[in-house]
Amino acid sequence: MDGIQRDLIKLKALGRLPRDEFAVESNFVQVQFYLRRALEGVFHISAHILSRIPGGRATEYKQIAVRLGETGIVDRDFANVKLKQMAGYRNRLTHFYADVTPEEIQQVLAHDLDDIETSLASIKKLLEDPGRFNLSLE
Repeated sequence: MDGIQRDLIKLKALGRLPRDEFAVESNFVQVQFYLRRALEGVFHISAHILSRIPGGRATEYKQIAVRLGETGIVDRDFANVKLKQMAGYRNRLTHFYADVTPEEIQQVLAHDLDDIETSLASIKKLLEDPGRFNLSLE
């Protein structure tokens, strides 16, 4: 989770760059990398948690999002909308990276980074009280 938080700090700093500087290839590539890595981190941690819950195992990112809502780890509406969108955007960054534009990513940084922080907050709550989900940290 620390790595995701470090990526968020870098993304916020890069997101404050003026549009022309943001679009410079080296900056734009960095943003794509940090954003993809942060999203993958959220889903990797989530998949690991879900694998410990009977019936919770999921392998696809959108399925992980839905399961997080079904198990109550995150709010169901947040899972079905925002987390599924995050999963889809991770796939876009991974498989359709050539179609991603600087303007598009600037919008994501301006309006959607809080969704990653919301996900991390839910994971932290789980770690503070794993018994609530019949989990143990041992």
